[in-house]
Amino acid sequence: MSTLLEINGLSKSYPGVKANDDISFAIQEGEIHALLGENGAGKSTLVKMIYGLVKPDEGQMVLNGAPFAPAKPHAARASGVSMVFQHFSLFEALTVAENITLGMDDAPNRKELSEKIRAVSEDYGLPLDPDRLIGDMSVGERQRVEIIRCLLQNPRLLIMDEPTSVLTPQEVDTLFGTLRKLSANGVAILYISHKLDEILALCDHATILRMGKVVDTCTPKDETAKSLAEMMIGGELEIHAETAFMPGAEALEVKGLTLISADAFGTSLKNVGFTLRKGEVLGIGGVAGNGQDEILAVLSGEAKVGAEMVRLNGEGVGQMGPNERREKGLLSAPEERLGHAAAPMMSLSQNAFLTGRIRKGLAPGGVMKTRKTNRFARDIIEKFDVRTPGIHVAAKALSGGNLQKFVIGREVLQGPEVLVVNQPTWGVDAAAAASIRQALRQLAASGAAVIVISQDLDELMEMSDTFAVLSEGQLSKPQPAEGLTIEEIGLMMGGDLEGTHHAEA
Repeated sequence: MSTLLEINGLSKSYPGVKANDDISFAIQEGEIHALLGENGAGKSTLVKMIYGLVKPDEGQMVLNGAPFAPAKPHAARASGVSMVFQHFSLFEALTVAENITLGMDDAPNRKELSEKIRAVSEDYGLPLDPDRLIGDMSVGERQRVEIIRCLLQNPRLLIMDEPTSVLTPQEVDTLFGTLRKLSANGVAILYISHKLDEILALCDHATILRMGKVVDTCTPKDETAKSLAEMMIGGELEIHAETAFMPGAEALEVKGLTLISADAFGTSLKNVGFTLRKGEVLGIGGVAGNGQDEILAVLSGEAKVGAEMVRLNGEGVGQMGPNERREKGLLSAPEERLGHAAAPMMSLSQNAFLTGRIRKGLAPGGVMKTRKTNRFARDIIEKFDVRTPGIHVAAKALSGGNLQKFVIGREVLQGPEVLVVNQPTWGVDAAAAASIRQALRQLAASGAAVIVISQDLDELMEMSDTFAVLSEGQLSKPQPAEGLTIEEIGLMMGGDLEGTHHAEA
């Protein structure tokens, strides 16, 4: 293989932080190259420079033997570099073909484009109907649209950022088949993922970043998930002992829960029911867009239902709002960090106050206690290892993983009786993810009841005592997590809520 992209001494600084510091490595033609690092290690800044979104302060790149310094993504795409982002940029009210047209620099006429979409999608095992509305598609299908949009421009380098975070196991297998076919055709892939088992299975080479610098390189097939994680953190990965499952009294009962989604492209809930006990972690799996946002809205109090549809410690709370539920001990942490879980422009201290005001007594008589609020914010930062200069930093200035640690820590330290979290470790590095999972398990061991909504099946199997799947707004009957296989869960996520052998056993 010959070198496709050579990176020499790239550096990029922002006020108070050097995001990339003298980074050098090379990507070969047809290589699947992993870019690993903890949150804040500099991965996002680096790929933004490659894709033309950010201009480096120092250093050079060479693509196909020629100097490469894209001023904009348009220039990167014209040179053969494409990127599939972690967050999709699709319009739900438009069709597949219409969305792809918007993302192309020189789109053909609609008939020709539709034919190309069908041909390329079939060729790479990602079938798409060009006339289908995005709003009617699953998250996995939407990802196909983003990938096909890139492939139609014949890239030589495809950058993929956390591509499997919203896919079923079966969809992951399909994606891996596509990436291997691209690799066989000479396309290089720069692959960013916190799922280290995927790196071991898929990637030919890995470059590890820490604190903005290249600290190691390796051949993943010669490593383990533990050794990769330890390269990333620069030390030994702490393994916590498992806590025993000791269920107590009933903490939360949901019965006959039916809700029409307020979102035109959302998923309505249909007769959802389950019982959660103190000390129990209930894992709820499912592909994104099957009612996860709606069920969190109902449990948090953002969406009100019949009082008796949600019972907390025997009391009907379905008509109570978020503040009333927080006072009674039902807390939540939504998936969307900025704008929902945290106010972007407000400081960490102010964000700590927003949800901690009631249970931490931060505003007796309606007056904010600044010292007490600041102390609470510092506790969160210290106990959950949030990497930040201080409590007065705006939430938007934190990396996604560090903000997630802050959000989860803020809720855990309020001593909830029931905590509902959606995607607790999405986009979080291995060490931080392990820390968050351990904190949630310890919370349950202390007697709280915990619901974890996640698309990460390995996470759910590691954390859950009982497990259920949400599919098209319906929840399967919760069953013991121990003994369930990934294949069985994958079928349940595809809509087979009753048909697993485990359920029949």
